[in-house]
Amino acid sequence: MRKLRTSLKVLGILAVLTALSAGPALAQEESFELTQADFDALVAAIDTVWVAVAAALVLLMHLGFGMLEAGLTRAKNAANIVGKNLVTVAMGGAAYWAVGAALAYGSDAGGFIGTQGFFDPISALGDGTSVVFQLVFAATAATIVSGAMAERTEFKGYVVFALAITAFIYPVVTHWQWYGDGGWLFDKGFHDFAGSTLVHLVGGTAALVGVIIVGPRVGKYGKDGKPRAIPGHSIPLAVFGAIVLFFGWFGFNGGSTLAAFGADADIGVVLLNTTVAGSLGGVAAMIVSWLTAGKPDPAMIGNGLLAGLVGITAGANVLDDSEAAIVGIVCGAVVVFAVAMFDRLKVDDPVGATSVHLVCGAIGTLFVGIFASGVSNGAANGATISFVTQLIGVLAVFGFTAVTSAIAFLAIKATIGLRVPEEWEIEGLDMHEHGVAGLPDLVGVSSGSMN
Repeated sequence: MRKLRTSLKVLGILAVLTALSAGPALAQEESFELTQADFDALVAAIDTVWVAVAAALVLLMHLGFGMLEAGLTRAKNAANIVGKNLVTVAMGGAAYWAVGAALAYGSDAGGFIGTQGFFDPISALGDGTSVVFQLVFAATAATIVSGAMAERTEFKGYVVFALAITAFIYPVVTHWQWYGDGGWLFDKGFHDFAGSTLVHLVGGTAALVGVIIVGPRVGKYGKDGKPRAIPGHSIPLAVFGAIVLFFGWFGFNGGSTLAAFGADADIGVVLLNTTVAGSLGGVAAMIVSWLTAGKPDPAMIGNGLLAGLVGITAGANVLDDSEAAIVGIVCGAVVVFAVAMFDRLKVDDPVGATSVHLVCGAIGTLFVGIFASGVSNGAANGATISFVTQLIGVLAVFGFTAVTSAIAFLAIKATIGLRVPEEWEIEGLDMHEHGVAGLPDLVGVSSGSMN
């Protein structure tokens, strides 16, 4: 009985408290009125948070790049690999903040280059979140180069090139398209939603030029000219890196909507296409490597996955999922043959960056011209997407990037040096370049032996 009375008292108190709290709440609800200014502020906040989260995911991709590149190269160069990835974010970020953003998004000069916002990128892009989102994209283009030129490139030479690509090369080509009305490629109807060409082909082209100029690693090719395998020290690490990159790609492509409010359907299409293309790219690479080599190569499956992601990046917002599947399958299959082709051509790319980013960046961009031909790209002049315009964009970006990258690399080679001494390369770059072993237990630093 006592328990019953106690329970009734508790219920009574709760009822009174509920009534007291409900009264003011109901009164507030009746008097509350959302103004247009409040609504606009809410929309801006939602969009800002979405782009900020996407930027964080893109930044996380550098962890994936570091893991992938370190895993596919030898243990004696691990510290050098991650050091270059780290400096790409740091130096590249500084260069884009100071100069790159202005060249990409500052007041237009002839549809070719921006002219305003130096050391003040907010004046060019409008807000800090947009600056950060574009900045991490710039660093992504640069880090593609580091993996392709790994294990024989001077650290200081790479640092200078990272500054060149993030401060000038990448910003100029993005101005052509992402500046919007006024950019000469955009006005022609060219469409690259998130950067198959503007990010990945740029990085892949610069990587190709750099690899040719720096030359192959010691021992990569025999006296007969045939390529020799130089296995990386950790396939698990490389595969983990590929998965982290897949994860970050949801920010890379998804965040390129640049808004969340009212864009839920668009975001869903982009993310679905990204997932389908990446997944089927991995499946295609597995099947092709299995048929051609007799065994499914985990590293090649990872490259196929990345190839599919690179390919769909240009058209993620204008293709449907069945078309995304085709892009993924083609890119995943082609990357296997591209890796073998570059190897035969003595283009020594330890991580397959040229195959994944250059070849599949071009393929994905051209597929937009096939599947989305006649669709408006949003230009005020009514320009529409076409295969010819997509091809013009690919060739223009490739040509500009190749020429400017060659000038930069040759200047570096002639001045501060591009390639390490052969002794350093044989013994490993970690100790010679940085004075620290990234993986001392694997390279036997304590005993004086090198892997």
